Amino acid sequence: MKKIALIIALFSIATCTLWGQEDTTQTQSNHNAVATDTIQNSIDVTSVLVDSVKKPNRKDYWKFSGIAGLNFSQVGIWNWAAGGNNNAAGRVFANLTLTYKRGKIGWDSNLDTEFGVMWTPETQFRWRVPNDKIVFSSKFGVEFSKSWFVTILSGFKSQYYKGYEYKIANGTEEKHYVSNLASPSYTDLSVGIDWKPNTIFTVYYSPVAGRITTCTDSILRSKYGVPIDKNFTSSLGMTLKAGVNYSPKKVPALKIISTVTFYTPYTSQVQKFGNIDVDWDFSISYQFLKVLNVSLNTALKYYDQVMITDKKGHTSAKVQFKEIVSLGLAYSF
Repeated sequence: MKKIALIIALFSIATCTLWGQEDTTQTQSNHNAVATDTIQNSIDVTSVLVDSVKKPNRKDYWKFSGIAGLNFSQVGIWNWAAGGNNNAAGRVFANLTLTYKRGKIGWDSNLDTEFGVMWTPETQFRWRVPNDKIVFSSKFGVEFSKSWFVTILSGFKSQYYKGYEYKIANGTEEKHYVSNLASPSYTDLSVGIDWKPNTIFTVYYSPVAGRITTCTDSILRSKYGVPIDKNFTSSLGMTLKAGVNYSPKKVPALKIISTVTFYTPYTSQVQKFGNIDVDWDFSISYQFLKVLNVSLNTALKYYDQVMITDKKGHTSAKVQFKEIVSLGLAYSF
């Protein structure tokens, strides 16, 4: 009996030991699994956090668009009954826009420029400059409500080279010196409200707009309303400016760019409040075969202080208009 009891006791002890070892192994496995899951979850959470705080590429804030190109034309005439002159002309142009948008900060800059020359060998003055323009504007704004910005706007307008007016007097062609670089030039600085409901359309109004009209050549100062003994005149007034930069999604090769600006001074030596200066530039272009471009460009101006002499010899402020239809090489983006 003692032997039987001893055997039963030893068997019970061995069984308990085995069960204890199995439970310990299972518990340790569970702990390891839990630890592994915890580590994996921590890694996943860390990855999400890293992705959420990753700084976006600076290029995402900037957008550069516009059109630039070269046009060339040539006319040759031999025994042409309807008359005309042989001529050749070339024009380089660009309309470029750079925008920056990050959070509530917006910054837009635009350069609209062109320069052209024409050669007419059968006229007295063979070389002429029919196209010459520099128009630069830049505005910086902070959004205070959706699509509305408190904005500072600056602008500059002038040309590159001497400009002449050609007239026939007593059967002889004459040219008259009428403009030059910084003669005149217009520098604007204003503070106002800018409304930008989308990337296509913008309207800006400023009740505090300053303008400096510069004319460095004393011969031309009376023509542009600048005192004869000064290089410039300044005024304070209000301005309204609207702009369109549109390219249809269905027809991306078509591009429409237009800006119009109205300005009137509160006080000025040569201009009364309510007499409005107008600048309106319009361009529509279509690009085909990737490099060829056909375009229509117009410019309308009315400056109350700019005096123009008509064919009858009367001098007064008049509406100025220019139109260019061209075909040439261009790159649109």
